Amino acid sequence: MRAIWKGAVAFGLVNVPVKLYAATGEHEVPLHQVHRKDAGRIRYAKKCSICGETVEMSDLAKGYETDDGQMVVLSDEDLAELPLSTEREISVLEFVPANQVDPIMLAKTYYLEPEKTAAKPYALLREALAATERMAVVKVALRQRESMAVLRVRDDVICLQTLLWPDEVREADFPVLDTDITVRPQELSMASSLVESLASDFDPSAFEDTYQAALEQLIEAKVAAGGATPLPDESETAASSGRASGGEVIDLLSALQRSVEKARAARGEPAGGPERASGTKRARTASAPPAARKTRKATAADDGPGERVTSAPAAPAPSKPRVRTRRAAAEPQPETTATARKARTKAS
Repeated sequence: MRAIWKGAVAFGLVNVPVKLYAATGEHEVPLHQVHRKDAGRIRYAKKCSICGETVEMSDLAKGYETDDGQMVVLSDEDLAELPLSTEREISVLEFVPANQVDPIMLAKTYYLEPEKTAAKPYALLREALAATERMAVVKVALRQRESMAVLRVRDDVICLQTLLWPDEVREADFPVLDTDITVRPQELSMASSLVESLASDFDPSAFEDTYQAALEQLIEAKVAAGGATPLPDESETAASSGRASGGEVIDLLSALQRSVEKARAARGEPAGGPERASGTKRARTASAPPAARKTRKATAADDGPGERVTSAPAAPAPSKPRVRTRRAAAEPQPETTATARKARTKAS
C-alpha cells in the first residue's frame, strides 16, 4: 500500500506521528467506453461553455455560482490562503461511547500506521480506546477538505473513519409511515420465527459478488474465442492524425483531398482531372500520332546537305507546333537554280 497522507495524532500533550492508508477499494472489473466500430477509447475534452475553447488543466479554476446568476472564480492561490489547522494533524476533540455514532454518518475508512519512533504512544492510544470501548472524535483535512472522523480499533490497528457532517445526512420523510399500521400478534410471531430461522453470525467471506464473477468469465471466454481487438499504439495514432485547436481530430488526407476538389471545381475542371499543368502537356503528347512523336526528336542540325525539310501531318490539337521531317531517299529532289545553270552551260 502507498501512504496518502502523513501527519500526527494529537491528544493532550501526546503527539503520535502516523501515515494514512486507504483501507478499502473497489473490486469492480474496469470497463471503458469505446467506439463499437473499432474498439477505440472515447476521450472527452474540457470545453468552455462561453468561448468554446478547449481548456487545459493549467487554466482550470473553481467557481461558485451566486443566487443571482454570477460566477465567483476561486484560484488555487485563493484556496491556499484559507486557514486549515488540521492539514497535517489529526486533532482529538473528545472520546465518546462507540454505540453513539450512527452508522449512517460513517464514510471512508483508513488505516493509521505509526512511525518507528512512535510505536509506544500508538500502542498506548490503541489500548486505551479498546479498554474504555470508546471512539475518539477528531478533525482532519484530506485533499483540502476538513472532515469529522472517529478513531476506533480494528484488530491491532487504529482506524480513522471519516464522518459526514450533520447537514449532509438527509432525513427520511415518508408520509405513508405516519399512518397507524396495526400488526397482529400472530403476524409478528411468524415474522420473528422467520428471523430466527435465518439467524447467523456475520461472516463477509461467505458472500460472493456473482455478477462480477460472471462478468470476468464472459471476458475470459471472449478472449479465448479470439474476440479481443488489438489496439494501435496511441503515439502512432496521434502521429497519423492532426488535432484542431478545438481538440477535434481531423483526417488530414481527407481534408487535403476536399481542398483539391474544391479548387478544381472553381476552375471548371472535372473532379478527377489532372492536378498540374504539366499533366496536360503529357496527355497531349501521349495522344499524338506515332509519326509525329517520332519526328519530334529530329532537329534542323540533323538534316544533311541538299535535303529539304518538310512538315509532317498536323496533330489533332490546333495549338501543336508543326513538325519537320526528312523526305524519303527514293523521292526525287527538285533542282536548284545553280544546278540548272550548270546543265545549260554544259549543253552549249
